[in-house]
Amino acid sequence: MNKILFKLGVLLICFMPFFTMAQSKGFSISNGEFQKDGKIIKIHSGEMHYERIPKEYWRHRLQMIKAMGLNTVATYVFWNYHEIEPGVWDFKTGNRDLGEFLRIAKSEGLYVILRPGPYACGEWEFGGYPWWLQNNKDLVIRTNNKAFLDACKTYLEHLYAVVKGNFANQGGPIIMVQAENEFGSYVSQRTDISADDHKAYKTAIYNMLKETGFPEPFFTSDGTWLFEGGAVEGVLPTANGESNIENLKKQVDKYHKGQGPYMVAEFYSGWLDHWAEPFIKIGSEEIASQTKKYLDAGVSFNYYMVHGGTNFGFTSGANYNEESDIQPDITSYDYDAPISEAGWATPKFMAIREVMQKYSKAKLASIPEKIPVAKYPNQLIKSSMDVLSWIKKEKAIVNDQPLTFEKLGQGHGYVLYRKRFTQPISSGKLKIEGLRDFATVYVNGVKVGELNRVFKNYELTVSIPFNGILEILVENMGRINYGAEIVHNTKGIISPVFINEYEISGGWEMYKMPMNEVPVLKNEMIKPGRPVLYESTLNIEKPADTFLDMTNWGKGIVFVNGHNLGRYWKVGPQQTLYVPGCWLKTGANNFVVFEQLNENAQKELIFTDQPILDKLN
Repeated sequence: MNKILFKLGVLLICFMPFFTMAQSKGFSISNGEFQKDGKIIKIHSGEMHYERIPKEYWRHRLQMIKAMGLNTVATYVFWNYHEIEPGVWDFKTGNRDLGEFLRIAKSEGLYVILRPGPYACGEWEFGGYPWWLQNNKDLVIRTNNKAFLDACKTYLEHLYAVVKGNFANQGGPIIMVQAENEFGSYVSQRTDISADDHKAYKTAIYNMLKETGFPEPFFTSDGTWLFEGGAVEGVLPTANGESNIENLKKQVDKYHKGQGPYMVAEFYSGWLDHWAEPFIKIGSEEIASQTKKYLDAGVSFNYYMVHGGTNFGFTSGANYNEESDIQPDITSYDYDAPISEAGWATPKFMAIREVMQKYSKAKLASIPEKIPVAKYPNQLIKSSMDVLSWIKKEKAIVNDQPLTFEKLGQGHGYVLYRKRFTQPISSGKLKIEGLRDFATVYVNGVKVGELNRVFKNYELTVSIPFNGILEILVENMGRINYGAEIVHNTKGIISPVFINEYEISGGWEMYKMPMNEVPVLKNEMIKPGRPVLYESTLNIEKPADTFLDMTNWGKGIVFVNGHNLGRYWKVGPQQTLYVPGCWLKTGANNFVVFEQLNENAQKELIFTDQPILDKLN
């Protein structure tokens, strides 16, 4: 018996290294440190969102991150970008190909931090939630609500099916997954919800991630003063925007059994920007200096953003404050980041790279070649079409009261609200307190004014003749993505319309204009003040990145070869739209502009090779 026990002991000793290797394979948090395959590492990460970058440029941008001296890329997954219609999922088309993004990141030698939400924020439309959730009367977002949690589970199951096999313990690049996002901030704003209910919700999301198959380790992120509401027991809390290292360590210790690792999950290298507000810049030296402090202290960090990209189409979100009922985010998500919107190395990039090189034992990767940029010749407008006449060829939806976008089954774009009057109104005060968000108003086809939630302008004087027609073209400028008001996010006209305190009801006609496809133009005469579609063709021999200069235009969106470049607005600060060269082609390129204000008939498209992001009007 003793001989048998001895032999078993020898075998156990022999196999112990293999057991140890098996246990240490992958990524873990152990003894207060991040560990990869059993070795202590520090995370030097940069955030960029694959959704905001043309797929053709993903590798270039990831190479830029590596050249800055980073070893990790962090990205949000926006639920509403992948569930494109209720129950219709797309993880393959164009920028939605998350699996390919992960494969490229791995091939470039980068780790990945996955931030799946379900709430993301990120200055993205509705914080990543699908707009139609609001049509379920039993559903309350971001709460311990069965209907909402069921929807979240469906989303996470679809997401896991795509990312399965890409985790570090499976040989993949994903090292950590975030559980919800900045929930402590939401707790601090939603004091109407009990602490127990808040805790039940965040715990439910954490458990749902694990049950779906997402592996440990997880993390949460909040301002250090908000850990109380956002931290989850057993999960690493990381800090957002914390420059004081002692504060960081003190708070992480408090909520993580007295030990690290210590990480700033959002190290703000720039800041977000709204229409009609100054473009915000943060100095290169300030960011480089703070980077050095983190490196000296052994603190891991994630630049938010390292590269912002663009809010193409109708993907931009919005904020709000006491001065403005809504603060729509501009189309550019340049963010004053180290890597510019077009992927250029900025002075901030070079300053950070210099610091990172000093702390690196190996020479940093070379900066990839800049993608070509061109200033193409100005192009004449070749055709134009009146929008009010065009849209009314569609079948109207008729109701006693104006209906919201959501009730009309439309998420984004525009809706024309139309009402015929059997009695004249010589001079009346039109009030639309439920306007969401921007409206141009017409009487018998003539523009009489604009209403605007940004500037809290909800009323104007109108005169409507006998048998006159009132038309209100309403634009959704992006759903709120942050704060307590995220639960009030329906669009269009969401409450009764009044003229001189009288409610205007009965016979409202509504024409949907989602602009999810490029309109086909029929050239015709146009009138000033009425919304117009313009078309132009750019013939080129060699595609390159470029910018459309919209300084002389009013407000609208631009399509190029079927791609919606996003919104422009004369108020600034953004005056150009980024046109990725990979969306252009040799030969003829089709540009279609929807101009809402049309104060002056446009004659040409103007191209430039430099962005204009800081010019207010």
